[in-house]
Amino acid sequence: MSQSVAAAAPRSGRPAKGGGRLLAVLAWTVAAACLLPMLAVTLAALTGGTGTVSQLIDTVLPRYAATTLALAVMVACGTFTLGVGAAWLVTMTRFPGVRLFEIALVLPLAFPAYVLAYAYTYILDHPGIVQSTLRQITGWGARDYWFPEVRSLPGAALMLVLVLYPYVYLLARAAFLQQSSAAFLAARTLGHSTWSAFWRVSLPMARPAIAGGVLLTVMETIADYGTVAHFSVQTFATGIYTSWFTLADRSAAAQLALCLLVFALMLAVAERMQRGRAQYHHTGKAHVRMPPEPLSGWRAGLAVTLCVVPVTLGFVLPVIVLFAMGIGSEQDLFSRRYIAFTSNSLTLAGIAALVTLAAAIAVGFFQRSRPGRGAAFAGHVARLGYAVPGGVIAVGLLVPFAAFDNRLDAWMRSTFDVSTGLLVTGSIWLLVAAYMVRFLAAALGAYEGGQATVHANMDAAARSLGKGPLGTLARVHLPILTPSLLTALLIVFVDVMKELPATLIMRPFNFDTLAVQAHRLAADERLDGAAVPSLVIVAVGLLPVILICRQVGRNR
Repeated sequence: MSQSVAAAAPRSGRPAKGGGRLLAVLAWTVAAACLLPMLAVTLAALTGGTGTVSQLIDTVLPRYAATTLALAVMVACGTFTLGVGAAWLVTMTRFPGVRLFEIALVLPLAFPAYVLAYAYTYILDHPGIVQSTLRQITGWGARDYWFPEVRSLPGAALMLVLVLYPYVYLLARAAFLQQSSAAFLAARTLGHSTWSAFWRVSLPMARPAIAGGVLLTVMETIADYGTVAHFSVQTFATGIYTSWFTLADRSAAAQLALCLLVFALMLAVAERMQRGRAQYHHTGKAHVRMPPEPLSGWRAGLAVTLCVVPVTLGFVLPVIVLFAMGIGSEQDLFSRRYIAFTSNSLTLAGIAALVTLAAAIAVGFFQRSRPGRGAAFAGHVARLGYAVPGGVIAVGLLVPFAAFDNRLDAWMRSTFDVSTGLLVTGSIWLLVAAYMVRFLAAALGAYEGGQATVHANMDAAARSLGKGPLGTLARVHLPILTPSLLTALLIVFVDVMKELPATLIMRPFNFDTLAVQAHRLAADERLDGAAVPSLVIVAVGLLPVILICRQVGRNR
């Protein structure tokens, strides 16, 4: 009773009221910013005219849809197989090196898929090391043998599988760790083999987590641009970029973006329904983890091989190849040009991380301090960005703000004979806004994970001492949540360093980043040069992976 009285009394005071209003304004502003690109894309697509739609349907739309769907299915199957298989092996069995593989299997997460594509093109393409060596040994000509084409739809799917399977691995491993041994052992006593019990008991119980991980990899797949562009695979992502720049057809770009947006939002809804509907509970008196099954002989050798392959293909081999490529290139990481690229990347990533973290704090604390349908709706809208590809966000922001810039410039010219130019679209701030929309869900997840550890009694105590919402946030929440805030900041920083499609479309003139430089060199078939900025991106990407590995070590 005393807690409720203490909590209620100060709420009517001026500090709480003013702070609450400011917090609501900030949270709703963030939600509106996240909703704007989706509304702008929809409006631009619907007002683009039926002629453009008919031309798209008759020409490229079926091919884009079929290729995007095929790529998503391949990646879903591949990440499911690798992620679930690896998670089961390191969680439910014991073999030589299993402790090492628990952590090593997360390492490919540091690679953007397009960087992996550069490395494997250098190895497997016709002039690459493998085919050149094959021709030297056998004396064959170019037409005397068949070799799998790396620049293909299956090749792009393989690159994406190798860097995205850790999402499924981490979620599946967590689900297996949380399972009690009761159901599994019951199946074994009823005559089922270990393999049969896995399929009939353990896998269905982990289905919600696995499905969420697979859907996440599919959303990352449809958002990918660098890999499919390098391998000349025509998807919606490449179609948007081609329509916007090569063809200068804004209507076609907006309509393709709308198609991709609908697909992405359908996946987001499916992921949320899957996560909320499928749940399993332990009904026993105690949660008893399953004892790992020791493996020996050929079974242990097979387990080691199955874990070595994805780590080698997804991390070890590409790192070695990139170093070899970088040493033989003419790119100087310490030259003035590369210092500018690095500075631009760090500037964008730093500003975007701070802005995104501030937006996550505003939305997350608004949901806590003013619970209700309005706050819940603002939170749902803020999370939509993770399902929207960067190219869609770029188009959705450029369309309205380019129109604003043009009208403002025309008015200033006619009124004051002064040109304002590209006031908004020519700056980095619109690009920062795109990053905020795209990666807000990641920062919000990290912030809310820490916020859950702050007991409601702390809020009540702060209000009883006369602190409003902003005072409670500054004096109570932020000091406690420092580790979670740093994690969120780091995640967004690294994601921005790796982001390519939105950066390509929205970057100001003569403002290139390491990701853009790597893409440009690879597009010119200068793969040796592309290795240098790619290595820097991978090195930065290792930071959140190290955090994840530390968490995996704690959860043994």
